[in-house]
Amino acid sequence: MLTFLRLVYILWIGLRYRLDELVLSGIQHPWAHALLKIVCLGRRPRRPRGERLRLALETLGPIYVKFGQVLSTRRDLVPQDIADELARLQDRVPPFPSDQAADIIRESLGDAPQNLFARFDRDPVASASIAQVHFAVLHDGREVAVKVLRPGMREAIERDLTLLRALAGLVERLAPDGRRLKPREVVAEFDKYLHDELDLIREAANCSQLRRNFGPDTGRAHLLRVPEVVWEYCASQVFTMERMRGVPVSQVERLRALGVDIPLLARQGVEIFFMQVFTDGFFHADMHPGNIYVSDDPDTLGRYIALDFGIVGSLSEFDKNYLAQNFLAFFQRDYRRVAQLHIESGWVPPTTREEELEGAVRAVCEPYFDRPLAEISLGQVLLRLFQTSRRFNVEIQPQLVLLQKTLLNVEGMGRELDPSLDLWRTAKPFLEKWMHQRVGLRGLRQRLDQEASQWAQILPQIPRLVYTRLNHPDPGPAMRAEIERLRRAQDRSNALLAVLCGILATGLAVAVWALTRGGGL
Repeated sequence: MLTFLRLVYILWIGLRYRLDELVLSGIQHPWAHALLKIVCLGRRPRRPRGERLRLALETLGPIYVKFGQVLSTRRDLVPQDIADELARLQDRVPPFPSDQAADIIRESLGDAPQNLFARFDRDPVASASIAQVHFAVLHDGREVAVKVLRPGMREAIERDLTLLRALAGLVERLAPDGRRLKPREVVAEFDKYLHDELDLIREAANCSQLRRNFGPDTGRAHLLRVPEVVWEYCASQVFTMERMRGVPVSQVERLRALGVDIPLLARQGVEIFFMQVFTDGFFHADMHPGNIYVSDDPDTLGRYIALDFGIVGSLSEFDKNYLAQNFLAFFQRDYRRVAQLHIESGWVPPTTREEELEGAVRAVCEPYFDRPLAEISLGQVLLRLFQTSRRFNVEIQPQLVLLQKTLLNVEGMGRELDPSLDLWRTAKPFLEKWMHQRVGLRGLRQRLDQEASQWAQILPQIPRLVYTRLNHPDPGPAMRAEIERLRRAQDRSNALLAVLCGILATGLAVAVWALTRGGGL
């Protein structure tokens, strides 16, 4: 009954924001066009379709806001005007009562907040759809931030996901591009994304990994600060980390007043992103201004601070190599190489004509190269390539879609800091150096070092394996003899079957002849 009432409420919100017109206009069927004329009679929408969809999702609540945010990253599937509007969705919800937060902490960590912490601020400093954050102080004097999962989230998510799966099935059957848009896969991706965010231990592990990647022994600690995880105060519903102090990266004038070198800050943001992608294969995938701060501490002034680690991306060695070669081919305008990389990766059907794909890539990239370098957007180039790929049935990889979305965030943040930021010029030397390290002697030595432990186990076994092989007769001749024996037996069976078929055919012919003769008599 509750599910039915929820569905009725969703339908009412859809009618209120004229989403019926948006849905019917996407169905290529005569009855749909006729129904569209009826529902539009005398009530044309006053707002654009993207804005109406955004307002409807915000009205439906935080789960649908999250779904819209995920959908905005799938620009290979969603029209650009709708994706741009969905990207404006704000995840702002009122905080839940502090007593409930205290109960969750007690249930998760085994004691009340006033006993676990020397001081615990009951009023949350931030609140979102999944969790809210309270400041606290440990008994050893360390200042921390305590993230507490919103109560009842799992039940609410399962209820709404059931409805979303049903709606996805309808879209797949009725929409002309239903199968290509893969709505069920989008909902499944959203399902995984939400359940990952519901596990705060997973977020803490992501935070710990990113901190290790920018630790003091990496030579990169001067670029990015990541809070330390306080593991003894972490559970699936509670995440406790070092409290970080800084200025939101979007407050440029305040940063300039503090003496931060803004152009350098913009370039370092790009370097941090490419280091995460190509060196680590592990990147913070939610790098919007709300999650990125800049330290105002005199000892670390101008250093980036990363927060919120619920969404991260991972790339395999194959993905990293493919992306680096693609970017370098773009820089060099080698569109034939871009086409070859797409075919070699297996993401394009092997029957694709290389020259046809090359022409499509050239049509995407050349207009960007005719602009000043500072106006070229790598994220937009990737987006256009994803859109062009529809013609060639390219299977867009989820990790690359997440990368493209993050790259757009990084570009937007960098250009907000420094409008003259030349992302291509900043990225190209890094990519060339990375490729040189991979294909040169240094790369060979690194790979040998990585494989050394495995070879250390295998090499001592080689003499024994060689002796065993030489001491035992070669099974090849025996296998060939057995195969030959089976072939001859098969030939005899086939010959016998042919004889039996001949006898049967002769018998049938004689019977037919006898019946014919008997009929004639």
